[in-house]
Amino acid sequence: MRETLLSGRIAAATGWCFVAMVAIGCAAVVTQRPFIFPSLGPTAIMLFANPLDRNSSPRHVVAGHFIGAAAGYFALAVTGLLAVPFGVHIGVNRVFAAAIALALTAWISLLTKCEHPPAGATTLIVALGILPRLVDFGFLMSAVLGVTILALVVNRLRSIPYPLWSPAQ
Repeated sequence: MRETLLSGRIAAATGWCFVAMVAIGCAAVVTQRPFIFPSLGPTAIMLFANPLDRNSSPRHVVAGHFIGAAAGYFALAVTGLLAVPFGVHIGVNRVFAAAIALALTAWISLLTKCEHPPAGATTLIVALGILPRLVDFGFLMSAVLGVTILALVVNRLRSIPYPLWSPAQ
């Protein structure tokens, strides 16, 4: 049976994505800190639309974004761009920071079996200088944890066997 625009699963996923972004966005507005960032959107869609997908498990979401952000900050440090904000002009160091960050994210994610595709965007958000300060790492991970906990609660209340940490085998 084809799902319609207002089917339960689609409506629930849409609504909870909206709630997640409003909640995280409010935290950003109140604190004036970067709790909301582009790769959190695809993560929310995965968590609420496809919660049983392997890459939507808390382990993949949290570890994936952690790996992506850490790789981004590492790349900024080795290219001398740590704390240097994004600019309209992209120089060679920024290109290398992005390349190092993405390659390192892919390598570590695959090695640890913690792939989460939106984490590839997170590493670029950091390496390109959108969140260039090391202190931003805490805000970024707080937002990831917040959305993941919301997904855990919502999916469990909807009787979806969303994993506590690792995906079901």
